Amino acid sequence: MIPIVTVETDPTTPIWNDPDQDVETRVDALITEMTLAEKVAQLFGVWVGASGDGGEVAPHQHDMEETVDLDALLPDGLGQLTRPFGTAPVDPAIGALSLLRTQERITGANRFGIPALAHEECLAGFAAWGATAYPVPLSWGATFDPALIREMAGAIGADMRSVGVHQGLAPVLDVIRDVRWGRVEETIGEDPYLVGTIATAYIRGLESAGIVATLKHFAGYSASVAGRNLAPVAMGTRERADVMLVPFEMAVRESGVRSVMHAYTDTDGVPSAADEWLLTVLLRDTWGFDGTVVADYFGIAFLKTLHGVAGCFGEAAGAALAAGVDVELPTVKTFGRPLLDAVAAGRVPIALIDRALRRVLIQKARLGLLDPGWSPVPPGLAGADLSDAEALRGSVCLDSAANRAIARRMAERAIVLLRNDGTLPLRRPGRIALIGPNADDPLAVLGCYSFPVHVGVRYPEMPAGIDLPTLREALAAEFPGTEIVTALGATVDGPGTGGFAEAIELARGADVVVAALGDRAGLFGRGTSGEGCDAESAALPGVQQDLLDALIGTGTPVVATLLSGRPYALGRAAEDAAAIVQSFFPGQEGTSAIAGVISGRLDPAGRLPVSIPRRPGVHPSSYLSARLAHASEVSNIDPTPAFGFGHGLTYTAFEWSGLEVGVAETGTDGEVNLGFTLRNSGDREGGEVVQLYLHDPVASVVQPVQRLVGYVRVPLAPGEAQRVRVTVPADVASFTGRDGRRIVEPGELELRLGASSTDPRLTATVTLTGPVRHVDHTRRLHATFTLSCDDHATGPGHRP
Repeated sequence: MIPIVTVETDPTTPIWNDPDQDVETRVDALITEMTLAEKVAQLFGVWVGASGDGGEVAPHQHDMEETVDLDALLPDGLGQLTRPFGTAPVDPAIGALSLLRTQERITGANRFGIPALAHEECLAGFAAWGATAYPVPLSWGATFDPALIREMAGAIGADMRSVGVHQGLAPVLDVIRDVRWGRVEETIGEDPYLVGTIATAYIRGLESAGIVATLKHFAGYSASVAGRNLAPVAMGTRERADVMLVPFEMAVRESGVRSVMHAYTDTDGVPSAADEWLLTVLLRDTWGFDGTVVADYFGIAFLKTLHGVAGCFGEAAGAALAAGVDVELPTVKTFGRPLLDAVAAGRVPIALIDRALRRVLIQKARLGLLDPGWSPVPPGLAGADLSDAEALRGSVCLDSAANRAIARRMAERAIVLLRNDGTLPLRRPGRIALIGPNADDPLAVLGCYSFPVHVGVRYPEMPAGIDLPTLREALAAEFPGTEIVTALGATVDGPGTGGFAEAIELARGADVVVAALGDRAGLFGRGTSGEGCDAESAALPGVQQDLLDALIGTGTPVVATLLSGRPYALGRAAEDAAAIVQSFFPGQEGTSAIAGVISGRLDPAGRLPVSIPRRPGVHPSSYLSARLAHASEVSNIDPTPAFGFGHGLTYTAFEWSGLEVGVAETGTDGEVNLGFTLRNSGDREGGEVVQLYLHDPVASVVQPVQRLVGYVRVPLAPGEAQRVRVTVPADVASFTGRDGRRIVEPGELELRLGASSTDPRLTATVTLTGPVRHVDHTRRLHATFTLSCDDHATGPGHRP
């Protein structure tokens, strides 16, 4: 006889509020008690305080935003609150108190006492007034340092949780395919392996703080035609599988991520928001994702207004639910009355609503939002006197010294030295001419999703809320005995050259010129980089290239210094500038890091996460390309980059030697082991990023000439050597075959160990034997590195 197990519960506690019951049982019991209106209310958010008179922070916001009667909605409940901190400047403590009161209002109005889940942007830090502004994701990629990215994300998550936020809309896992796209600054790089490893680290950090991370934009958004925002995507299934989906698959498998956001775009005519194969068959049924799928802002309504695959908003809601979208963001447009009417008319099955609702409530339950002891008081206000709002002002800090230390280390690790003829590091110059539109602009270090740029520019009367030292201030601090003279020369994107004469005169009278060039972040055409700020070419905006050429023409050494959101072709500077220092919107600590690299206080540590084009009109171009995309004698266009993916100079030198291959032949289900010695042969401490590239000379379908399959940072003291060993599973050679299945083929491979994609140092030829092997999402994704002291190393840095 099977024993009957009973669980004693307080009869006055509803099952859904009983934490001793399993989550699924609690949620199922709750769903059975809910009306249709109460169910649907859990599937949308509300954006309180958003403006409907213009598209300030979301596409087509002026078309989609409508006045919402919150009092009328709340008796049925509410799924999400959109950006309580990221809509207008608010003191963090006052904002936390306001969110607390709103949650009390929400829970008190609906009969089940269910709070809303509050979400925020956190792409380059928590997008709230007074919060630390970290470097943008393209700088994350430049660090090649997942551990540091995880640390940053943990700090961001802790700040968000301290004021009552539950979900963060980051990271972006789109792989760069065209640098003209305005959102390049939001991406991590042009290689799917780099994107996947860095993004996975970020997610782990955010989730470790209790914040629901959100993968976006699923999938293919960055491949929009001609680099135009929200343009269609013309991509084959193989490119989608082997480039675009790889980072998402890695993140779903390895990070513990709990939410995914669909992309705006359509691929081969199917919008992501209505793609059942993508959002259900692949994401859930194949990869095993069990979290929530949320809409990119207004993305469900776009099925009607932009894509034309739905005749009305109710039809759009039904298509999104059927595909696997669970939550409409940022505010109710299709999942409200249009969806209720569609259900009443029999056009949308209630089962689809129940499916999405179950996922939403399970997530809320796991966050503790259904527990009887749940309190809306966030950790940052615990123990405070909540009756005196003014007394709370300033009591919550989102820009701590610890945060700034992380932001500083990130900026220092992300600055890339592209070129140096020996001018850098500057020793004790008598006079520096600092020239360019980004020389004295405090916002020049920030991307479009930083709060001061994303929201703060609409409130010019408000201070930035954080310290933003300009490059002029940072250089003055770095070179206290040096005269620094400054000229604008030109604006970021204006046509005027009237400032050239003054700039040239200052340059001729200086020992060295620091040319501060690049972008102005913004939204929807209000900047030169950012969402909706797409470029016609990869030329520097405005007349900056002319200014740079004129400065080089003076004969004074020019250190071209870029503060930008995308890579730019730099014309003659790629050959004639004394040095080129590249930063990708390095955050509030960024100018100090740039100054430290210029002075030599810091050894340059960054590596390019995206190639720097040689010519501005070669589009699209990526290092991750097949032979036919490279220079050839049958085309007069040479797409060879000025500086390739992974490139970055240092102030020391490294020797690579002693390559050993454990076994040069293994099966298609095996692995190979390599080892070599890396020595710092210079006279100062530095670090090398060992990059492992795979070249498949002959395959059944066209392959990129090479692709990154592993990397590791190796810090070394002068004279120090490390033995670097790497195990490479055959699985990393897999690709999508002609029948659409992922395979590992027998044959010869080259494993290239190098300092960049254009600087291979050691090459091992290995052979895979046996039959063609089919692999799936359980395959091994990583080559693994180990470091040990080289027994034959000598010199002052040797560690026994």
